[in-house]
Amino acid sequence: MSSSPLLLNQKTFCYYEPLQPKIDSMNVLIIDNLLKNETDLSETAALEPDYNPLKWLTEERHIAGLALENITRNILKLIKGGGRTKIVHLSELSESLIEKFNPEAIIISGTLRDFDLYNSAILSNFARIMKSTTVPVLGICGGHQLVGVGFGADIVTLDNKDPRQKRTNRIREYEYRYVKVTKPDDPIFQGLEDEQSRFWQAGTQSHVLRVWQNHGLMLDRVPEGFTNLAKSYLCPIQMMVKRGDGQLFYTVQYHLEKSFEDWNKLPSRWEHRNDSRDGRIIFENFLFEALKHRGKVKEERLPKIA
Repeated sequence: MSSSPLLLNQKTFCYYEPLQPKIDSMNVLIIDNLLKNETDLSETAALEPDYNPLKWLTEERHIAGLALENITRNILKLIKGGGRTKIVHLSELSESLIEKFNPEAIIISGTLRDFDLYNSAILSNFARIMKSTTVPVLGICGGHQLVGVGFGADIVTLDNKDPRQKRTNRIREYEYRYVKVTKPDDPIFQGLEDEQSRFWQAGTQSHVLRVWQNHGLMLDRVPEGFTNLAKSYLCPIQMMVKRGDGQLFYTVQYHLEKSFEDWNKLPSRWEHRNDSRDGRIIFENFLFEALKHRGKVKEERLPKIA
């Protein structure tokens, strides 16, 4: 009986890997991408059979709390002194706010409900700002989709249906799943080539990530100016990058911010696992790439991320 390529060379233990922040300081703006106020909802939302603003917004705020905590925890762990962060809701985003905070990076959270249920003016404002910003951006799950829509893509279900035709009982990618990297030379994957990673299996380069998924929608195409970096069985666009027009965008369909949530749930550091190690390294790599883009560090002086 032959073994699956993804299971070759798997060890029954994890290497002890202390986390040492390599970034001295950084300003990071976090965009809360979930619904907050009734004015955030569209007229379409009011036509939904289960429309209940109070219930919807309560759910959205609960999920937002979890998502923003996970993102913030990554930043606190990966930047010495925790860095400087600011959370702003999608409806409050503006050029003047970005200019005043002066971030080295912008991170966009995931979402819960479909974007046609959002006030279209909020989405238009977001797209306008993203098209002109020179601040490096990381979009996560719904943030990945929202960036894609802002640059001309559409959103479909994982079986290529219009989301409005299938609000419930969707095919989903959920929990830890494997993702195949298609552009392994991109610097976002630096440090994944060591023996602890699924990038290497039985002496070969498998270029496989293991990351947390929770979505039933996806982009229908790669927007102009972007490059697809990874794919999965159900979702052909798992990661994108844009380097051009003075901009740097990285977007991921999966939840790389889950890293430290799982880490902190362990009974002790001696029993730690590296389930979400790939996501943590990619998160850290984005921060380095953002600093490089902003001219805050020189590439040749970056420590090796391993």
